[in-house]
Amino acid sequence: MSPGASAADGPHDPRLPPPIADEAEKQQALERMQRRATGLLVGAAGLFVATRVYEARYPGLGYVRAFAEAAMVGGLADWFAVTALFRRPLGLPIPHTAIVPTRKDRIGRSLGLFVQRNFLSREVVGAKISAARVGERAARWIADPAHARTVARQVAAGLSGAAEVLRDEEVQGFVERSLVTRARKVQVAPLLGKVLTLLTADGRHQELLDEALRLASRFVAENELLIRDRIAAEAPWWMPGAVEDRIHDKVVAALDRTLSEVAADPAHPLRERFDDAVRTFADKLRTSPETIARAEGIKEDMLAHPAVREYAGTVWSDVKGALGRYANVDPDAEGSGALAAVERGLVSMGNAVLADPALTAKVDAWVLEATLFVVEQYRSEVSALIESTVAGWDADATSRRIEIQIGRDLQFIRINGTLVGGLVGLGLYVLGKFVG
Repeated sequence: MSPGASAADGPHDPRLPPPIADEAEKQQALERMQRRATGLLVGAAGLFVATRVYEARYPGLGYVRAFAEAAMVGGLADWFAVTALFRRPLGLPIPHTAIVPTRKDRIGRSLGLFVQRNFLSREVVGAKISAARVGERAARWIADPAHARTVARQVAAGLSGAAEVLRDEEVQGFVERSLVTRARKVQVAPLLGKVLTLLTADGRHQELLDEALRLASRFVAENELLIRDRIAAEAPWWMPGAVEDRIHDKVVAALDRTLSEVAADPAHPLRERFDDAVRTFADKLRTSPETIARAEGIKEDMLAHPAVREYAGTVWSDVKGALGRYANVDPDAEGSGALAAVERGLVSMGNAVLADPALTAKVDAWVLEATLFVVEQYRSEVSALIESTVAGWDADATSRRIEIQIGRDLQFIRINGTLVGGLVGLGLYVLGKFVG
């Protein structure tokens, strides 16, 4: 990869360290500083040679020669030290040189452990999360109607996109299986028995009987002609019509009278028999194996009916259509009421959190505990990821990238070593003159 390559130039090779955005500029800055440091070293060497030649004629040059000699030694030592970090000086196999490429894996392991122990510790993360006051910030952000609208739209768009990706037949099959599985786990008869027992306990079943009596009375009143025709069809052929009319009138009158008496008398014997029948049936639903088995058989027949599959398909189609409408609806347009309700709910939730310091503290505690749980669960994985990632990088490329990043600053070590070495040498030369 060229020095100026970036992630935009193509897919990143996992064997190489991540590209540097301004790699070309940093490479040029490094080379410029290398030339300066090397030029200073060459200048010290030239000064040493010149003063050495003319020192016999001009004894005062001994001070300059001492400075140049020590500067040259210091510069060479620091050049060796800086170069040995990234490569072997002059290509010589000197021990403990090319530190970065030869110890890359150990550096990666140390870096992973350093991050794990110093950045992902419970104390450090806990202090940062607590100081951030995430609960209050999140509540204040979501209390803004514009932000709530954005969240609602994004959630709706995300759910709609997920719904479009899913295959309809698979989701319908899942819904169908879920409904059938849940229904099969529940015994219908005991559940109905409990419902009937509750209805009987407070007399609500009598309200059902009253409604049934009203419907029966209405049926008799609206179907007298049907009753008359039925009596005529069942009567002997020789029976006079007047007798048939008489029978019809008596039957209709008896039905009306009976229905009225039962409806008006809470203690009517028919009501008592109805109570007994309901209680007996409820008891059988709860305790009778035969009744329970028949109810389960009816339930299985219903679950096997094609209408169940059609219902599952209808449920998924309705949900999918609603998500699509919510994702594409204009918030200001008519029909955006459901999405607006979500926005109002988010705003209300944010305001409720802001108005209740205890609730805000609870939200902060939840966020803190959740974050600490994730950190404690996965910080060793983060360390292992750093170690394995660095181990997979090419050693020479890694060394070059690191040198580009920090090499310019390391050249100041060479410059400082040259100058400080020269000053130390000059000081020692002066001290020697006085002592001697």
